[in-house]
Amino acid sequence: MNESEIMRIEDSFLAQVYQKFAVCVTSGRGAVLYDVNGREYIDCMGGYGVSIVGHCHPKVVKAINEQSERLLSCHGSFYNDKRAELLEKLVKIVPEGLNSVFLSNSGAESVECALKIAAKYTGRKEVVSMVRGYHGKTLGALSATWNPKYRESFKGFVCSNFKFVPFGKTDKIEEAISDETAAVIVEPIQGESGVYVAPDGFLKDLREICDKKGVVLIFDEVQTGFGRTGKMWACQHWDVTPDVMCVAKAMAAGIPIGATIAKEDIMKSLGVGEHSSTFGGNPVACAAASAVIDVILGESLVERARQLGGFFRKALLEIQDRHKIVREVRGLGLMIGLQSRFDVYNILMKGLGRGLILLYSGRNIIRFLPPLVISKAQLSKVADTLEDILTEEEEKI
Repeated sequence: MNESEIMRIEDSFLAQVYQKFAVCVTSGRGAVLYDVNGREYIDCMGGYGVSIVGHCHPKVVKAINEQSERLLSCHGSFYNDKRAELLEKLVKIVPEGLNSVFLSNSGAESVECALKIAAKYTGRKEVVSMVRGYHGKTLGALSATWNPKYRESFKGFVCSNFKFVPFGKTDKIEEAISDETAAVIVEPIQGESGVYVAPDGFLKDLREICDKKGVVLIFDEVQTGFGRTGKMWACQHWDVTPDVMCVAKAMAAGIPIGATIAKEDIMKSLGVGEHSSTFGGNPVACAAASAVIDVILGESLVERARQLGGFFRKALLEIQDRHKIVREVRGLGLMIGLQSRFDVYNILMKGLGRGLILLYSGRNIIRFLPPLVISKAQLSKVADTLEDILTEEEEKI
């Protein structure tokens, strides 16, 4: 099929719930995507942070191919070698004390499980979440998501016992916690809302408050995990361990999988049958996730994210110094936000025209979530292309 035919079919039959870009992507390698016509794009979106080891990493592809020839499905009621292999690898790399895992299929599902085990463990019914926080669009995760544009159409369905407090404001969290608070849920770096980094001391304060009040502390590391920020987990920048951690996105480099990782006594509060998933722990997804962990460790991608993130952030800060259109640059590792003083739509469209795929956060923020295998030369090209576009945009003002 040619490009126009592919687009016609998707527009005709696919639910119209995505902000579409007029590019038909058909293949990818490393940090580069190719469209149906063979045109090359440097990918700074990374599938919203999914493609952390790059597109079609050979070791991940090999693991998927080999497992697909052996067994495609194995329900959790049976034991499986690839599931056991992944669990062992995962528990070794997460913060100490998190040693009980529920495997699911997405970040939203990992959050759903976290909320349920917090409620079951504490016997309480309220949750404190953050202003600007994003945790997914299924009903439980949506209840913890702040942005009214996601909640408004479903206000009759979302839970009313979620409180939203300003991110980084410890005093407001203390005020919001009651005897009925089961959990506090927070992203160490708020991704969807524009890459807002937790203030120093904030997560440590949360840990102390939750310990004092008997509240479960949940870290949503769906976007920040697996080396994205220059640490294996973002919470390690502040040396704070949650009671429950939610992960997904990059976990299997594009194969759907998520995990809720908790302290054993908290996870054990769930009884048999109280929470399960038909596809959770799928052997193909587990094989892919195991390969991703091997690649991250074997290719030192966490350190690479730290180094290249510092390089790229410096380049963006220099652009900020030269262009008044840029309000702020923030982030850690290769999770960076550039906030513009104006709408970034034209910047995104011009980027596509010049072989650059960018990601937005709202109307005026560009979010960078490139594969960690991206090269310094590619990042330099991204910075140069972006500066050319910003120069053109400023000339219009």
